[in-house]
Parts: sequence; structure tokens; C-alpha cells
Amino acid sequence: MAVDFYRHSLGEDEKRAVASVLDSLFLTTGQRVTEFEKAFEEFLGVPAAVCTAHGTASLHIAMLAAGVGPGDEVVTTPMTFLSSSNAILYAGGTPVFVDVDPATANIDPAAVAAAVGPRTKAIVAVDLYGLLADMKALRAVADRHALVLVEDAAHCVEGRRDGIGPGQLADFGCFSFYATKNLTCGEGGAITARDGSKKNLLRQLGSHGMSKNAAERYAGRYQHWDMERLGFKYNLSDVNASMLISQLPKLAGRLARREAICRRYEEAFRATEVVSFPVVPASAVSARHLFTIWVDPAKRDAILASIQARRVGVAVNYRAVHLTSYYAERFGFRRGMFPVAERIGDSTITIPLWPAMTDAQVDEVIAAVQGAVAENR
Repeated sequence: MAVDFYRHSLGEDEKRAVASVLDSLFLTTGQRVTEFEKAFEEFLGVPAAVCTAHGTASLHIAMLAAGVGPGDEVVTTPMTFLSSSNAILYAGGTPVFVDVDPATANIDPAAVAAAVGPRTKAIVAVDLYGLLADMKALRAVADRHALVLVEDAAHCVEGRRDGIGPGQLADFGCFSFYATKNLTCGEGGAITARDGSKKNLLRQLGSHGMSKNAAERYAGRYQHWDMERLGFKYNLSDVNASMLISQLPKLAGRLARREAICRRYEEAFRATEVVSFPVVPASAVSARHLFTIWVDPAKRDAILASIQARRVGVAVNYRAVHLTSYYAERFGFRRGMFPVAERIGDSTITIPLWPAMTDAQVDEVIAAVQGAVAENR
């Protein structure tokens, strides 16, 4: 590809950090994990953060901590990655999808309120593409019905909306440090709680329900441990955590560069007939994790192929979850149930966005999109 879909920004700082762990005694969950958790709490302004193996693990832990089980319903969005709703199934709950805002593609709080029923236990909001969901409105719905509010903030470490950051209004915030995320260690995640007393519960749910992790058991005089609840093997290693610590101070600068790229895209595509894109409200600062364009659904695949033929990397974020084979067959979802999410899923093309992109590469992406659209009129 002339312009790759994504390139990470890991460099010498991260190499040195990993080497320091490899030169130490402890590789699994230990001092580096603890150091990052404290730094992440401070960065987000939340009282509790626990590292996990990945964002999906965070969502699963959130469902367990929320008490979701068989017979419970959880309201969420179909315009997201599979993990947002799969975690509900892992806990034994049933996902209840609602449609999304046509301007932002984020979950519609009014639709959430209308979907709450006697079996509803929780809401899973998604900060799509880097834009915080309307957490103030969703918090009001959750409080009105005594529901647990979970925020899938996998796209949104740096985002803000209405003066609120990710994880600040949610009972549990779920983060991903996957390879393409703005903050990455290849595979990893974190879960936050706005009630600091939940930290031990979250840690145990991600570590077999054990009362002490390996660092606590083997640091100094041996300490016996107990299994206090059923948990899972979802902890993060010091090797991964070491890569995250040095990135936190770099996030603002990298966000500024992605913002500049996105503004270039927006300016170009406003003037490009039949191309649109999600809106970032004036009250929000998007984390700018992904930049997606929307084109005629009937021509989307042809345009996508034409962009690739111009040696520019692309992706589709996302197909509407309820139309995937598993969900359609298990729950009877069908086309037409959530028309806004379906239209977005059928029309979206995600184009390159990473902070080291040059202006010339940005120009090449814009030219590729414009050329592909013109070719498929």
C-alpha cells in the first residue's frame, strides 16, 4: 500500500520499557501494571482502574460486576464491534439493540429509554470512532430506572463531551489497548469504576477470583491465598503494561495531529458530492480514533475496492451487529429493525488515520477517495 490503513507509533521508549521488564525478575502482573493503573486513574480522573488482557475482557468483567445473568436484558447499540454485545452473552444476558443517532452514529439515548423494560439490568453505551456517547443523558436514564451504566470506551481514551471524560459517569468504563488503538500495547485493556470500592472486585474477576495475585503472594514472605469468587484469566502482564506508561504524556500531541488530519478530510469531503461523514458536536472533543466516510450503500463495495486499487488501505467499521449470521439466527433479528444503524453499516468506509501520516499521504488518501467516487458514479 502507498498509504497503510494504520501504523503504530511505538518506538525507542517502549523498546527500553520492555527491555527493562525482561531484565527484571517479574514478567506477569506486577509493579509495571500497578504503576500504569495509578497513572491511568490520574489521566482519566477516575478513582479505580484495573488492567485486563483486552477490551473484551473488560466488558465481560463489567457485565459480571453489574450482576448480569440469565434472564437479564442489556440495552446496547448494533453499530459497534462484536465485543460490545458478545460480552452480554458471555454473562448469560440478552442484548437488546436500539438504533443510533444519524449524525454521530452513537447510541440514541431516547431509544435507550424507550427500550427499558422489567428485565433490563444495564446499558452498554459505545463511544464510537472516538466520540463520547451522550453520557449525561444516558446517566439520567440509568438513574431513573436503577440500571448499571457501562461505557465501552475502547475508541475514546482522550475524548470529552459536555465537560465529561470517558469513565467518569459510567459505573464501569471499558478500554482497549489493541494494536490499532490510540494507546496500545498490542493486546490489552482496562476497566474503571466510579466507585473506588469496586477495584478489588474487578481485579478478582480478572484473576480467577483469587484474593492475592502472584506479586502479592511472592513478594517477601509467602502469603496464602483464597478463591473468593469465580473469576477468569484476564490479567495483563508487566511486559504489556510497560509499553503503556510512556505513551500517556504523548497522547495530547498525537491527538492534535489526528485532529489536523481529520479537519483536512472534513474540508475535502464536504466539497465532494455524495460523500458524508459523522458529525462531532460542538460540545465534544473526539479522540479521533477512526475516520469513516459514508457513501451510497449500493456503491460502497465498489468504491472501497477502487480506493484499495489506488493503494490506500481501508476497513469497514462496522457492519450492524444484529445482521451478522449468529445474531440473526439466534435472536431473529432482520433487516429493517434498526434502519439508521443498517444504513451506516452498509455505507461506511474507514480510511487511514494515524499521527505519523505526512501531509502528502493525507493528500493521497483524499485523491484516492475522490477518484474512487468519481469512477463509480
